[in-house]
Amino acid sequence: MSSILFEIKNSIGIITLNRPERLNSFNREMALLMQSTLDECKNKEIRCVYITGAGKAFSAGQDLSEVADPDGPGMAKILSEHYNPIVTRIKNIDKPVVAAVNGVAAGAGANIALCCDVVIASESASFIQAFSKIGLIPDNGGTHTLPRLIGWQKASALMMLGEKVPAIEAERLGMIYKVFSVETFAENSMNVASFLAQMPTKGLAFTKQLLNKSFTSTFEEQLQQEDIYQQKASQTKDFEEGVKAFLEKRIPKFKGE
Repeated sequence: MSSILFEIKNSIGIITLNRPERLNSFNREMALLMQSTLDECKNKEIRCVYITGAGKAFSAGQDLSEVADPDGPGMAKILSEHYNPIVTRIKNIDKPVVAAVNGVAAGAGANIALCCDVVIASESASFIQAFSKIGLIPDNGGTHTLPRLIGWQKASALMMLGEKVPAIEAERLGMIYKVFSVETFAENSMNVASFLAQMPTKGLAFTKQLLNKSFTSTFEEQLQQEDIYQQKASQTKDFEEGVKAFLEKRIPKFKGE
């Protein structure tokens, strides 16, 4: 069976990490397949991407047996050819990406989840910056993402101590958006993706691009970028429909155009 499952349902591209016997840890085959699947999500039919894990884990990160294999790809390739392309695709795709964290998200698995646009977790889930426990540094953009989510001091401590953060604590810290009970997680996380898939897709993409730019822009530069992107947004069919629906006092029907 494929290590990545993919289906399109109600304008949502559903990606399931599928190595449950290895807690959905990544090897080269799975990482490359994840990249090609994310490329498939550029399809205009898809208006939201939903990533989750099969079994009891979201992802335990890198499969260490591959790292230890003398004939394996080696650390340089694992980063440059496996993970960096994955998180770059998630950051750059012009539609919202939901991480539905159903269980443990450790190491690379945690940082793949945290680079998504909306992170939702089951009450049974947890997040672990596990790198320090084996003498590595947080990768997958973790040293960039986590401090911006929860602050430098907390991020530094979690990365150095390698402590497990339960989902409820992750929500309290601002690391993730929302936690649902185990029983309602699948339905409620998919409801969030379904809602996003019916929103103005281009407007959401512009918002995502502006948020990415905000990390390196001054306030004045960001204002200028907002002017540019608002002009683009105001020329979309979805903006036209949104205004029309507001004036007609009805629910808008956005098409992502």
